[in-house]
Amino acid sequence: MKRISKEIQIALVAIIGIVVLYAGLQFLKGLSLYSNDDTYYVSFKNISGLSPSCAVYANGFKIGVVQDIQFGYGASDKDIIAVLGVDKKMQIPAGSTAEIESDMLGNVKLNIVLAPYSGNRIAPGDTISGKQEAGLMGQVGAMLPAVEKILPKLDSILANLNAVTSDPALANTLHNVDRITNDLTVTTRQLNTLMTDVNKKVPSILTKADATLGNTEKLTSNLSNVDVAETMAKVNATLDNVHQMTESLNDKEGTIGLLMRDPSLYWNLSNTMRSADSLLIDLKAHPKRYVHFSIFGKKDK
Repeated sequence: MKRISKEIQIALVAIIGIVVLYAGLQFLKGLSLYSNDDTYYVSFKNISGLSPSCAVYANGFKIGVVQDIQFGYGASDKDIIAVLGVDKKMQIPAGSTAEIESDMLGNVKLNIVLAPYSGNRIAPGDTISGKQEAGLMGQVGAMLPAVEKILPKLDSILANLNAVTSDPALANTLHNVDRITNDLTVTTRQLNTLMTDVNKKVPSILTKADATLGNTEKLTSNLSNVDVAETMAKVNATLDNVHQMTESLNDKEGTIGLLMRDPSLYWNLSNTMRSADSLLIDLKAHPKRYVHFSIFGKKDK
């Protein structure tokens, strides 16, 4: 058996190393040396960072990878063609599109937006219409014009806010609020003290209330023992007597009725009183006319 020289052995090891390195790189890129995936093409105006080995998804499931990117140098429309390797089991319905999506970290992927299945499908080797999804960063970029319009208003609002916060009236208002808070604290403390005193007096108040209720019960018991019929009979008898006395006063034949109704009796009594008054006056002025005392029994003439 002929022995292989060292040069040939080194060459074989180098070739095997290169093959293994290439296979490893392809594996790390997601490509396979013996791939039997179907090939599809996607046309873009701008690939926005899409590169070979980027994953291809459908409804969030990985179905293949981007195998190559081809730029149409000589074409008039200058489209960029992405070559996709898609699993043979995947059937892409006609009308489906491809979108380039990117996240905030800059990771780019290709998403196949599947159209409703109508019985027709895109055959391997055909071209899929491609477009770029705005994504989060695109949406942020679209919002920038609106943000730029808002910035002057925001600046004005901040200026007004600074003017308000620097106004001494605001400081006075905050001081007043602090003072009101302190007053409320003092009032609350006083209310707590008052409630404590009230709670201390509640037992005595309840005792007095119980005594009052007891007296009320006794009064009610006494009232229930009163003979209402007998009392009403006495009241009726009293009212009858009052009625009789009223009738006697109204009677012209009675003495009291004559005193109240006969004017001549009134004038006679008035004249009698007047005469008695004149007599008393004269008696005071000339007592000797009416009273006489004499030791010798001689009368004055």
